[in-house]
Amino acid sequence: MNKTSYEGNTMKKTFKAQNIACSSCANLIKATLEDDFGTIEVNLETTPKEVTLEIPNDEKEVIFIEEMGSIGFDIIEEE
Repeated sequence: MNKTSYEGNTMKKTFKAQNIACSSCANLIKATLEDDFGTIEVNLETTPKEVTLEIPNDEKEVIFIEEMGSIGFDIIEEE
């Protein structure tokens, strides 16, 4: 059930997140986290909403999950 693809030394990962309701939520995630994590895609068409980005390693993944929680969007599942 992992939706992971490898590009170079990074993994493109998709996370399911709670509390993402609209484009304003997606814009908050991007504005807050893209400087540290690069391009972030938020799929507002799914339930729960999906957040996709390239993760270079497990340590960065843990930091991303923590940062998402700190802005109010808990990761509930990795794909």
